[in-house]
Amino acid sequence: MHGLSLIQYAAIAALPLLFAITVHEVAHGWVALRYGDRTAQMLGRLTLNPLKHIDPVGTVLVPAILLLAGGFIFGWAKPVPVDWRNLRHPKRDMAIVAVAGPLANLGMAVVWALIAKLGLALGAASAWFAVPLILMGKVGVLLNLILMVLNLLPLPPLDGGRVLVGLLPDKLAWQVSRVEPY
Repeated sequence: MHGLSLIQYAAIAALPLLFAITVHEVAHGWVALRYGDRTAQMLGRLTLNPLKHIDPVGTVLVPAILLLAGGFIFGWAKPVPVDWRNLRHPKRDMAIVAVAGPLANLGMAVVWALIAKLGLALGAASAWFAVPLILMGKVGVLLNLILMVLNLLPLPPLDGGRVLVGLLPDKLAWQVSRVEPY
């Protein structure tokens, strides 16, 4: 953001980023639970505690190196475990579980937009409070929309790849799903 130091930007982006990755992953686990898989619940991953979702390499190391290099920042969280064998209708339900994360990001983008609007409504009289709300709201909208669109790309192992597998005929779905481990 224009005029902010790296430390100021990190302070503004920290909360929206933590919520974006945490709520995204919890949404997968919560929907899996609704469709019959208790794996995430049994492993304590249905929590908004971001420490349970941080991948040391993907959430910390890779983004830090990219940030210091001044380039594009990329990273990932620990995926919430889902055992498709516990789902009532595995193929369909896995696609629904997959789309839950990006839908959670869409919902959070709306919430962050409302937070930015609140900051604008508070105006200059409360600038000490309004400006951080506006900045966090802008970052929250941008991060969540990027995460939503990126995760909806129809490429395994992204969420969109799992949705694609759920929509394709069985023979084709099996071939696409074989790509995921690579």
